[in-house]
Amino acid sequence: MSRIRYTRRLPAAAVAAGLALALAACGGGGSTSADGAAPGAAADRLDPNADLARQSPLNITIWDGYSPKDLPQRVKQKLGFDVKVAIHDTNEMAMAKLTASGDSGIDVAFVSGQYAQALNEQGLVEPLHSELIPNLSNLYPEASQLSFDKGNKFSVPYTWGTTGLCYRTDMVKTPPTSWNDLLNPAPELRGKVTMMTTERWLALPALKANGHSINTTDDKQLAQAKEQLLKTKKSLLAYDDTTFGARLEKGEVALVEAWDGWCPTTNPKVKFVVPKEGSDLWSDTMVIMKSSRKKEAAHAFINFILDPTIHGWVAENILYKVPNRAAMEAVAKNNPDLLAKNTPLQMDPAVLLQGESIVDVGEASTKYTRLATEIAASQ
Repeated sequence: MSRIRYTRRLPAAAVAAGLALALAACGGGGSTSADGAAPGAAADRLDPNADLARQSPLNITIWDGYSPKDLPQRVKQKLGFDVKVAIHDTNEMAMAKLTASGDSGIDVAFVSGQYAQALNEQGLVEPLHSELIPNLSNLYPEASQLSFDKGNKFSVPYTWGTTGLCYRTDMVKTPPTSWNDLLNPAPELRGKVTMMTTERWLALPALKANGHSINTTDDKQLAQAKEQLLKTKKSLLAYDDTTFGARLEKGEVALVEAWDGWCPTTNPKVKFVVPKEGSDLWSDTMVIMKSSRKKEAAHAFINFILDPTIHGWVAENILYKVPNRAAMEAVAKNNPDLLAKNTPLQMDPAVLLQGESIVDVGEASTKYTRLATEIAASQ
């Protein structure tokens, strides 16, 4: 088993600057392909019989450890073209690369849903040609209901999950049920609690505890969240987006805010719960860049990823759920112990869809950046 380490954080100012540069580049006429056609010009005339070997290599960017190491070899064997993999540690690194010029050189990018939305709103991603991705039929129906892209018009979900409370049953007297159990911990838990510092997930517990949307841009609601988070900070051991699972297993902390896949429920003393006020539905996605000159190969690559054998690797190795019914059914059949020991993997898609999708809030994202900065700077 391996567990990836990355953050979904995206500094809004950096993205705004990047997107502005990208738009400026596009406004200047953009680059042209070797045959003189403008990138994206062939968007409405993709050839289902294209010679994919001539669209090699296909360049993708993805988080380290987020796909099989031998994926390029498998693609070469099955589809006949090479894949070059560029690694990004964070969403902001990917966005900087994708928006730095009119043509980033990337054909397929793996980014979280709200960032796919931001790219689409700037006209930088290719509308999906579903006829070239027959394996879309493997997805759960709920996978087409993600609010940042209903109908999977420009993105294909790769993983999905939610955020909740991960805790040690032997260290917490009363099992937590509310975000308030994290925000206002019992006296015996003070100094044994961690929260995430990634902007949207930092604000999430306080917004949900007060009955607000996690996508709010209302200044009063954000101010209320800030007041709570400043109070909560005094009871935390640390802000931790990456090592909270290890801290729990060592008994260093008793209760943490966690993405479901990173809550180490294989430890019988650790449990995961979604608070009664509700939580998010996060998703990491695949998008095809409009600037790509290898769109048929890009669609074939995404179709290959959606093969149950390939997509099921994610659940078995990263322990994140995939929105692929056929893949999850294969995992359940071939590796029932894995699902039994990792309870978040058992979450039903319909239940997962009850979570609120984090969406791009445009220029208002600076409010979340400012909130995180002020919380970090406070004493």
